[in-house]
Amino acid sequence: MKKVLILILCCCLVFGFATSCKKSDTAQSTGTGKTFVTIGTGGVTGVYYPAGGAISKIVNKKYDEYKLKVTVESTGGSVFNVNAIMAGDLEFGIVQSDRQAQAFNGEAEWKDKGKQTDLRSVCALHPESVTLLAADDAGIKTIMDLKGKKVNIGNPGSGNRGNAIDALTNAGLDWENDLKAEQLKASEAAKMLQDDRIDAYFYTVGHPSGSFKEATAGRRKVHFVPIENIDDLLNKYSYYAASYIPIKHYPNATNDADVPTYGVKATFCTSAKVSEDIVYVITKEIFENLNDFKALHPAFEILTKESMLEGLTAPLHPGAEKYFKEVGLK
Repeated sequence: MKKVLILILCCCLVFGFATSCKKSDTAQSTGTGKTFVTIGTGGVTGVYYPAGGAISKIVNKKYDEYKLKVTVESTGGSVFNVNAIMAGDLEFGIVQSDRQAQAFNGEAEWKDKGKQTDLRSVCALHPESVTLLAADDAGIKTIMDLKGKKVNIGNPGSGNRGNAIDALTNAGLDWENDLKAEQLKASEAAKMLQDDRIDAYFYTVGHPSGSFKEATAGRRKVHFVPIENIDDLLNKYSYYAASYIPIKHYPNATNDADVPTYGVKATFCTSAKVSEDIVYVITKEIFENLNDFKALHPAFEILTKESMLEGLTAPLHPGAEKYFKEVGLK
């Protein structure tokens, strides 16, 4: 009899534990319990990381109300973030608009994987410029002068790398044969340039950027290189647009005027599998605290609620769409 009672008790405990785990695994409601979500960003010297931090800060202020905790993770960038969202390793990620389009349509890095049809948009964030910085002593005045030089094009898994290759291809340069390409994270590039280990580097980023602040503050004099003659590139890829680098942010660069280039937008993405309640809350807090958000980084200064619905390729998540309809933005 004693053995039977012990067996029954063990079964009850196992059933209770399994039920508890099931509830915690599927608990997406922000009204009960505690929920944790993570935003994938990029390198700590870029704008993705502070953008994720700004969203986290705003939402976490309402933790007592929503029981929702948002954390931020520094990652390899756009491609990594899309793949991690699709795998369920991240709930949210900041992704370049071109990478968002390619992932959803099964192009570029997703050609073999196929269309990432569960990718969903929340909103757009700041514009990002494809930026090329070179040492004055390297003799690089135009993109064509990169031939034979040591150039960091960005790490595999970053949107930055794809943009750099597009810029080089548009100029008639083969990145594998015409230059000595480094494939480092953007966070390493400024030091590499100042240490004479590379001649130039590409970085697709919002301005001002910590990386370029660092690179322009060293002993080695540097300048931004214009990326011009881009009409064919803009016609080929609808997610690209003409842009420029505001030189006012970099007084130590040897340029004397803004530098023409092209760019994309940073977009805030999630998965169709993430709860509508969670996405609604995060969208609501971003938009209803937009002035506070814009004050957290100079790259956000030009944001408007209307512009934050532009440049999105993946469908809106129902949680975001619900909020936008409530306030008349959709």
